[in-house]
Amino acid sequence: MKKLGLNPYLPSWEYIPDGEPYVFNGRVYVYGSHDKYNGHVFCLGDYVTWSAPVDDLGNWRYEGVIYEKTQDPLNKEGKMCLYAPDMTIGPDGRYYLYYALDKVPIISVAVCDSPAGKFEFYGYVHYADGTKLGERAGDEPQFDPGVITEDGKTYLYTGFCGRGDKSRTGSRLQVLAEDMLTIIEEPKTVVPGVEYQAGTGFEGHAFFEASSIRKVGEKYYFIYSSTPMHELCYATADDPRGPFTYGGVIVSNCDIGISKDKPADLPVAYGGNNHGSIIEINGQWYIFYHRQTNGHWYSRQVCAEKIEILPDGTIPQVELTSCGLNDGPLPGKGTYGGYLACNLFTDKPMPYVGGDAFPKIMQDGKDGDEEPGYVGNMKNSATAGFKYFDFKGVKAITITTRGYANGEFEVRTSREGEVLAKIKVEYTNVWEDYRSEINIPDGVGAIYLTYKGGGVASLLQFTLE
Repeated sequence: MKKLGLNPYLPSWEYIPDGEPYVFNGRVYVYGSHDKYNGHVFCLGDYVTWSAPVDDLGNWRYEGVIYEKTQDPLNKEGKMCLYAPDMTIGPDGRYYLYYALDKVPIISVAVCDSPAGKFEFYGYVHYADGTKLGERAGDEPQFDPGVITEDGKTYLYTGFCGRGDKSRTGSRLQVLAEDMLTIIEEPKTVVPGVEYQAGTGFEGHAFFEASSIRKVGEKYYFIYSSTPMHELCYATADDPRGPFTYGGVIVSNCDIGISKDKPADLPVAYGGNNHGSIIEINGQWYIFYHRQTNGHWYSRQVCAEKIEILPDGTIPQVELTSCGLNDGPLPGKGTYGGYLACNLFTDKPMPYVGGDAFPKIMQDGKDGDEEPGYVGNMKNSATAGFKYFDFKGVKAITITTRGYANGEFEVRTSREGEVLAKIKVEYTNVWEDYRSEINIPDGVGAIYLTYKGGGVASLLQFTLE
């Protein structure tokens, strides 16, 4: 049997942000940076990749380490981190991985004969005179490469633009020769940063980081993270050189902009920076993005949602779910891990991750330990939301919790819906099951579990019967 497609779609103990998905030879491969659980900065790990059959998007296989940070000649001691990469197939049929290290302003390239690695260092993007991109006078520092190769030319988009920095203009395009390294067209800005957004149509959604490029039919879609950080936006053009026209928001990792079951400006998850892209798999389009876990910025996980590209080329914003890669809602009976919560919030709205007052996705052990994820730090009013399920004849629910908590969990099928059950929990330092009868109406709906009481609870899983 096929496995369920879940969000996040990789194991709960894996922390891969900045996911760039591609289909090669009947499998979906995701290339991203590599965070650590409870890491102190972004991107501490070597590059790894996972892949899944295009017809079984719940069945992900670990392909191993595909590139080590010490393989770059500038990083033999491993003191620099590997930031977000992107992938393209060169004119020679080989797979080229473009990336940036965290303390130098240049773009590095690695190459392999297989999409699953292992990659070898290839060179640095440079001008015809050998000067590295990022080191010539007037160059902007390089960051988050996005690449696409057509007709022997590779289009490389890079950039990072924070508020108040007029030296960074936006996402910059460089066109490379068949050798995948040499710049043959002068760099130019194609999507404006926040300091240059006035009068462009990108106001309020200017380029921040995370350049990504895809071709859909005859249109080029530039996917990027905007100034608010939690959004992935898109812009379109008829040529990879632009001009690009702002299109809209595809996904927000705190669900701002979604008005289903809530006000559009109300965050229902703890967001932060975002990075990803769109991909078509078996005729269905998806947006890949990442979420923040562990109550901070440095342990991020890849997620995906179905999207629709309308006949006019627009992409409506989609909401966060727990079943993004699944073919429809999840079965309304069975056991589901707490780490699958797509909504986390309290009675005090907060769009960005951080602080000790809010629930968070956690795990036991250290980075690399294959421990199940759960929702921790659930204080009074903390809610974990899971969407969506196809309920049929559900008559009971069991939750598995622990913690020095004395209260109850309220069960709803919508954010402010009727309380269908109240499950009392008690002080315990081990995982305990608590069961209640419940009558959930048949049909597609959500599960919201809200803790009310004293102390701090953790939620490992729940079971619908």
